[in-house]
Amino acid sequence: MAKAKLISVGKFLGAHGVRGQLKLASFTEDPENITAYGALTDATGQRTFDLTLHRWNKSHFIAMLKGVTDREAAEKLKGVELFVERARLPKAKANQYYYSDLIGLRAVLADGAMFGEVTDVRNYGAGDILEIKLTSGKTELYSFNPQVVGEVDLAAGTLVINPPEWLDTNDRDADEPA
Repeated sequence: MAKAKLISVGKFLGAHGVRGQLKLASFTEDPENITAYGALTDATGQRTFDLTLHRWNKSHFIAMLKGVTDREAAEKLKGVELFVERARLPKAKANQYYYSDLIGLRAVLADGAMFGEVTDVRNYGAGDILEIKLTSGKTELYSFNPQVVGEVDLAAGTLVINPPEWLDTNDRDADEPA
């Protein structure tokens, strides 16, 4: 049986107060939806967490976790990332993608030539950025927008990349600076 694909939906930031409350960052589109998927797990899928959200506090939730009743127990969970099985998440809307669905896609040029593979998706606040390991072995970052990324075909495992005109895709050498 294949291991279920786990998607990160949040992270414990540390203790809040002395009664076991936790600061919780939610990575879901609507932050309150972190509890909509039932019990969450750690990265291994071995530990489960049943959360109760108490309130929003500036940039994170204050949450309670069954069995955590003091500050010391809450501090031990600092940094633990929370996951849900991919199958339990709602289907993405048209032209929207879960980062995990993009990672591993083959990046091809418009003529079908292999360009590289998506190894990560990042967002520093100004939009999504694809990290692509080129066929030369180098890694480069590309904006995930309609001008740079054409068709995304999850079923075929590909996305069409339109690198900037100044980028010579024919003469790339692994030792050549980008």
